[in-house]
Amino acid sequence: MDIRGVSSPTVGPIERAYRENGAKLWRAIVLFAGDRDIASEAVSEAFAQALRGETQIESADRWVWRTAFVLARGMLKDRQWTGSVPELPYTEPEAGFELRLALLRLSPSQRAAVVLFYFADLPTIEVARRMGTSTAAVSVHLHRARKRLRSLLEERDDG
Repeated sequence: MDIRGVSSPTVGPIERAYRENGAKLWRAIVLFAGDRDIASEAVSEAFAQALRGETQIESADRWVWRTAFVLARGMLKDRQWTGSVPELPYTEPEAGFELRLALLRLSPSQRAAVVLFYFADLPTIEVARRMGTSTAAVSVHLHRARKRLRSLLEERDDG
């Protein structure tokens, strides 16, 4: 209720998901896809689809995250990755560049698990929900990704 006693319109679950997680989701998709245009398209389309099917979605936040990753993966296949490296927030420029290159050499599932777990700061169970898989599978993806990243980053240090 506002001051005049008139009810203000309530914010729906899709709008709330957008306000609370839209920017974070976009950054996660940039890290996953390595392409800002794909991130923008995937996030926009995920929210558009959510708005069209809002009454059938149980958890708007989870649904939008999962859909955006699925859309981005499809767009990557369609576009044949061009080799652009996204800017990575939260890291020093040199380390960020090396990490971005290494992330792009992971499998899509490993990259998604790493981005959701480390950059979106989600617990394993939530990563599994958003990826549409089990927590055991996420743990395996994270284990293999860490091992692969360690190897890739050590190669660059030795070279």
